[in-house]
Amino acid sequence: MLKTLWATVRQGKIELIEPEELPEGMRVLVTVLPDDEAEFWLKASQTSLDTVWNNAEDDIYAQLLQT
Repeated sequence: MLKTLWATVRQGKIELIEPEELPEGMRVLVTVLPDDEAEFWLKASQTSLDTVWNNAEDDIYAQLLQT
């Protein structure tokens, strides 16, 4: 099971923000976030938002509003 844990880097070591029991030797995947997290999440979600909001199927609603 995948689980996301928030952490910070202090003196070159990754420290979890919330305590979590992790077995010794467990493999982890670390994703480095940019300093401007808001910009990162906006860019990461843009493709999904474009798929939802920019589609031809919704054109029918614009036509109905014009009548």
